Amino acid sequence: MARRTGADTYPARLRKSAHRARIALRKSGVDYFRGDGSDWIALAGLLLTIPAITCATLLDPMWCSPAALVLPIVAGGLLLRPASLLGLYATAATALIVESVGLGPYADGPATVTPGIVLVVAACGFFGLVLAQFRARVGVPWRRGGTMLFDLRERIRVQSALPRLPQGWHREMALRPAGGQSFSGDFVVAARTNGGRTLEAVLTDVSGKGMDAGSRALLLSGAFGGLLGSLPPHGFLPAANGYLLRQDWDEGFATSIHLVLDLESGDYELLSAGHPPALQLHSGSGQWEEKAAEGPLLGVYDGAQFDAVKGSLAPGDVLMLFTDGLVEASDRDIAEGIDRLTGEADRYVATGFEGAAWHLIEACAKDVNDDRALLLLSRRS
Repeated sequence: MARRTGADTYPARLRKSAHRARIALRKSGVDYFRGDGSDWIALAGLLLTIPAITCATLLDPMWCSPAALVLPIVAGGLLLRPASLLGLYATAATALIVESVGLGPYADGPATVTPGIVLVVAACGFFGLVLAQFRARVGVPWRRGGTMLFDLRERIRVQSALPRLPQGWHREMALRPAGGQSFSGDFVVAARTNGGRTLEAVLTDVSGKGMDAGSRALLLSGAFGGLLGSLPPHGFLPAANGYLLRQDWDEGFATSIHLVLDLESGDYELLSAGHPPALQLHSGSGQWEEKAAEGPLLGVYDGAQFDAVKGSLAPGDVLMLFTDGLVEASDRDIAEGIDRLTGEADRYVATGFEGAAWHLIEACAKDVNDDRALLLLSRRS
């Protein structure tokens, strides 16, 4: 009974109320910065800054210009929804009227409300409203826009990660988007199938480049990752072709090369959909061999056939898969680009191709305005 009485005392009730208020405020803040909650916190804060700026302007207009009202207006354009933004603009307009009355006609001196200041404040408000309406239409608040783009980029990067291989094998992947952007139309999906004995890897080049192709690359990488290992190897490219055709994109084609490698014997098959040939280095002769499979582009027509080419990786051999951005350019054809790539790759024979993928892109296609990707597999001696 005494314990219950102590719990119902005024200090205890006050602590409970303060705790509930703190939890509610924190939840509102978290929801707001996630883009899920109301914007009343930001609106209240900005509404309080307007009278503060107005008072400072009336007291010392030389140090606090009437144009300072653009600061809460610009912040409101980034933080608020359109309906709340209109209320903020009405408050700012009232503040301008109060300042113009308090400071007198603009002909009396420079520290007054001039027509130019009114135009600047109105222009900032107009652009802020346009941005707020665009965000409202898209449904992505600015607070989450950057986070979503970062998440999309990381998803493509994670989906392009290569699985660990057994001892005696080395693999690495390098990807360089066009123009230094974060998004690429080139991607890799890979998985170990058949109880871990087989490595299946698909390198795809979506039409377009950079940001334009990044969204389609993300969609296709998820779909291709689901298909890989769920179908027999010879059924993957026909299924991928059918999926791409069903999207009915205006620029919906892609090239792709599918590697099926037996990690115990080193035997492999390559199936291609309009993709540049793979390159194999034979350690015995030191010569590079092109491994070109036949097949049309993905997303062009239904019922396409994809013929496989076979090969085998002996100890010391290397296999490279790459996209056309690495070997093609406006001033050279693909054969010249392949010769340059193999010439640069010969420098890494002695080092076992450790870290070679990134350096090969740097050496062969550093400033090319196209997405570039290189997948390298080597079987150690």
